Amino acid sequence: MKSAFVTGGSRGIGYGCAEQLAAAGYAVAINGMRPADQVEGVLEKLRQAGAARAVYCQGDVGEPADRARILDELRDRLGALHVLVNNAGVAPHERNDVLETTVESYQRLMRINCEGPYFLTQSVANWMIEQRQADPDFDGCIVNVNSVSATVASTNRGEYCVSKAGLGMVTQLFAVRLGEFGIPVFEVRPGVTKTDMTSGVAEKYDAMIADGLCVTPRWGLPKDTGKVVAALASGAFAYSTGQVIHVDGGLTIPRL
Repeated sequence: MKSAFVTGGSRGIGYGCAEQLAAAGYAVAINGMRPADQVEGVLEKLRQAGAARAVYCQGDVGEPADRARILDELRDRLGALHVLVNNAGVAPHERNDVLETTVESYQRLMRINCEGPYFLTQSVANWMIEQRQADPDFDGCIVNVNSVSATVASTNRGEYCVSKAGLGMVTQLFAVRLGEFGIPVFEVRPGVTKTDMTSGVAEKYDAMIADGLCVTPRWGLPKDTGKVVAALASGAFAYSTGQVIHVDGGLTIPRL
């Protein structure tokens, strides 16, 4: 039985990833900030989708103590881990011009969106190396769910863009370091996706999509990203480590 851990997997894009991995038969662990009793319905949906097991690890991936506790829970409840999906992320509380970005907002986004995945990946990578050394047939992979904001500048949320650009380098660094162990690291960059995070700017993006923002004239859906993550986790692209897959409806294609 293969197992996967999806940070921020109780809603939005994270749930889309968890659901597709569940459909592939993985034991799925998800993470979030809500109390466990508020997530039982989500776990049941994952079981119904096909998850061999579904468990919840509450905590903030941006906090070292929470990361350590989550890893202990995963070892205890799953016994092994084959797939890590770094999906958890936050947007600024307020969108401010880069001339007005606060230190507090910058540090918060870097802690959760970049520092958290960096050190969680470090811990999981060492665990995967242990598993690989104990069993040469062990297959592991890591997928970072990033954003087109890693390269597309938004001057009203600069700290978000910087945190996502940093996550792009996290992908490259661990892809290079884990190559000798046969553990590929991938990155998926969704575009404008219909989630809780984008609900407050839905009207803005409705108009932009109608005006041709994306080649595919619709919002992205969490399952669009989830399908790509599940395909990468399957091992079908093991020789493509370090690569970035855009799930953005063609938003980032340069056009005249």
